[in-house]
Amino acid sequence: MVILWTDSLIYLLVLIIISLSFYLAKKPQLQRPLAAISANKIGMLSLVFLLFFIAIGLLDSIHFKSNETSAKPIISVLDYWATPLRMMGEKTYSSPFATHLYSKETIILADGSKTWDYSRLQYGGSHLKQPELEKTTDILIKASSGFIKGMTLFGIIFFLIFFYASHQTKNKIDFSFYKLGLKLITHPVYLLGLLLISITYMVIELSGYYHVFGTDKVGEDVFYQAIKSIRTGLVIGSLTTLIMLPLAIIFGIMAGFFRGWVDDLIQYLYTTLNSIPSVLLIAASILMVQVYMANHQQEFTSLIVRADMRLLFLCLILGVTSWTGLCRLLRAETLKLREMDYVQAAQALGVRRSMILFRHILPNVMHIVLISVVLDFSALVLAEAVLSYINIGVDPTTYSWGNMINGARLEMAREPIVWWSLSASFVFMFSLVLAANLFADCVRDAFDPRRAQI
Repeated sequence: MVILWTDSLIYLLVLIIISLSFYLAKKPQLQRPLAAISANKIGMLSLVFLLFFIAIGLLDSIHFKSNETSAKPIISVLDYWATPLRMMGEKTYSSPFATHLYSKETIILADGSKTWDYSRLQYGGSHLKQPELEKTTDILIKASSGFIKGMTLFGIIFFLIFFYASHQTKNKIDFSFYKLGLKLITHPVYLLGLLLISITYMVIELSGYYHVFGTDKVGEDVFYQAIKSIRTGLVIGSLTTLIMLPLAIIFGIMAGFFRGWVDDLIQYLYTTLNSIPSVLLIAASILMVQVYMANHQQEFTSLIVRADMRLLFLCLILGVTSWTGLCRLLRAETLKLREMDYVQAAQALGVRRSMILFRHILPNVMHIVLISVVLDFSALVLAEAVLSYINIGVDPTTYSWGNMINGARLEMAREPIVWWSLSASFVFMFSLVLAANLFADCVRDAFDPRRAQI
């Protein structure tokens, strides 16, 4: 097993989130907002969708050395499961569900003569003898087969959950038992789970025979690229947040609570940092990282290690440059809390300042932290796409939606137009960002004290 830097940080973050979830779930002051989130259908549907993306990203974060003779000896569990997509490369462009190349080329026939036509793909639709007549029917059959397999798998999972829920509620096999099952199966969360699992199996079934989103210039499957880009988006959004939060929380609370020269120094720090164009700062930092890697090639013998280190440094740079907004919010909230009666009483009674910060200030600003983290996640995912588009983002060998969009620039200008690389990256990035934004709205409404019932 090979542990990359980003892999270890991702699973450290997952461990922290799980620990905090168990700890905060016991807090009585969080029962109302958590109940409000669970009662919000749109919020729960968005959460299920986010968990689906997170599961894919976690599978792509378990790396090991492969015995394959390829340029990438280190692969992930997702790569291993998606071996057909990795290995079924074509010569060049092919459109979604195509059986022939997208452009004409010279074909040498069996009798030695030459013709100018569309060549058959090496893998896509190669099992069809007459693609023009058989392709549509074959796609429908394989899509239906995969969808049914997905429904069957979901049915097994559902019945396990169903019997567990009935055992917990001590329902016998009577009318109430079936009523519980009907209530569960018609719940939007379960319906979305059914849809996601069924569509996933359907795409897996089709991907074994066709290129669902076509292939790119070098013949690599675009659907495989889009799936691999999920991890990059999640790493940028999560690890940057992990780096940003300590700086924002510590400096924001200190500036608001101590005031005086501490407040002036921290304000000067984040005002100066905000005055520097972030794009130029990121570009200069990435260039320094590239120079360091070029001068220490013995430390980066693998392409995936080099790409992972650049991704980690990009998260560090984004984290250092993006903490100022949350710091300002926390400073303003701390200035208000500092004048509250219970804080003034604690100071009058001689309670230590550190105890006041941890017991009275920090818990009362955590709702702002939580809301900002969820809102900033989608902004960071979009930031990676923009930075990669202008070639100062992740390494060109790293799968990311930004690199896909960057590579699609020339493809959109050629004739005939190659539209599927841009479309695939747009669909996946739009889905993740939309789910994150909807869940952020749900969290914001749940933790808004003005919405609390008195």
